[in-house]
Amino acid sequence: MADHELPEVDGLLTRAQVAQTIDAIASVQLRDGNIPWGPGHHTDPWNLVEAAMALDVGARFAEAERAYEWLTRRQHDSGSWYAYYSGNDVKEHTLDTNVTCYVANGVWHHYLCTLDAGFLEAMFPVVERAIDFALDNQHPTGEIEWDADPERVEGKGALLTGSSSIYSSLRCAIAAAERLGRERPDWELSLGSLAIAIAHRPDRFLDKDRWAMDWYYPILVGVLRGSAAEARLAAKWDTFVAPGRGVRCVSDQPWVTAAETCELVMALDAIGLHERAHTLFEWVQFLRHDDGSYWTGMNFDGDRYDAWGEYFTAEQPTWNSAAVVLAANALGGSGPTAGLFRGEGLPGGLSAQELIEAGAEIEADRAARDRH
Repeated sequence: MADHELPEVDGLLTRAQVAQTIDAIASVQLRDGNIPWGPGHHTDPWNLVEAAMALDVGARFAEAERAYEWLTRRQHDSGSWYAYYSGNDVKEHTLDTNVTCYVANGVWHHYLCTLDAGFLEAMFPVVERAIDFALDNQHPTGEIEWDADPERVEGKGALLTGSSSIYSSLRCAIAAAERLGRERPDWELSLGSLAIAIAHRPDRFLDKDRWAMDWYYPILVGVLRGSAAEARLAAKWDTFVAPGRGVRCVSDQPWVTAAETCELVMALDAIGLHERAHTLFEWVQFLRHDDGSYWTGMNFDGDRYDAWGEYFTAEQPTWNSAAVVLAANALGGSGPTAGLFRGEGLPGGLSAQELIEAGAEIEADRAARDRH
């Protein structure tokens, strides 16, 4: 097992406070391993994985594995999951490619925490089916359809945030495959073409420009670095960042959220803007609840703590608190997962020229097999 110590962020969050937040997440987990958003609320696979990753930061490895067992029992033969569950019942039947893929991040994160090769071996078929499901919905131009339901008409297309998150999941899946000696060169091709779409083909994605995640996710997942990342941040910093409060969920509403703020913290940390990352992490602490969990966010038009909309009714959702834990780990952790969102130990995508050369080689191999 890897060396393990709780993170702390000097002057902002102690190890004891991080432990309390992790305890708050664990208190919501059900006996069968399910981690809903809150007591009596629904569950979605992406956010269950986010919560399990926070449990791993707290060395609650058995609880994290129970969460993955719950998820594994519900995976479809196609590799997908439904978007939302209420207990063990399906609440929302959408087949979201991004929601499905995030299991790869969690499995790789758990392996880094535990160095449990048996766990990685057992979970790899789950990861493989999930990734292949998403890549079956990749367009020739690289982007990935967000909803795999062939019956969908309205809202058809690719989401920049979703495709960016899948990019991160693909990197974790490739790292797992390489560790197990099960290389998937086709995944590397898909990763490269996905990166090109995210960085250079904005017209291939649905217009969600008012959402903060579309702004910072290409940076958070490692597609954009250096001057390109800094230019993207500068272009909309004043649009999405409310000084002293955090990141607006959408540009035209007075809502700041803990999760979006902490994801931007990790994006800033990943490109070396550490002082700014610490500042935003300090701002988010006003959302901390007495039990260590974090409010979803605040409507600063009237300074009200808010949980808004049909799907945002949990006041201190587990995934929200988990985002704080993961940001604390990025800023102040010393373990093997502290650099995960900086891309440490993860493969990068192929360049455009490498994609062309690799594609030509695969076509030549295929043609040779056909001749024989």
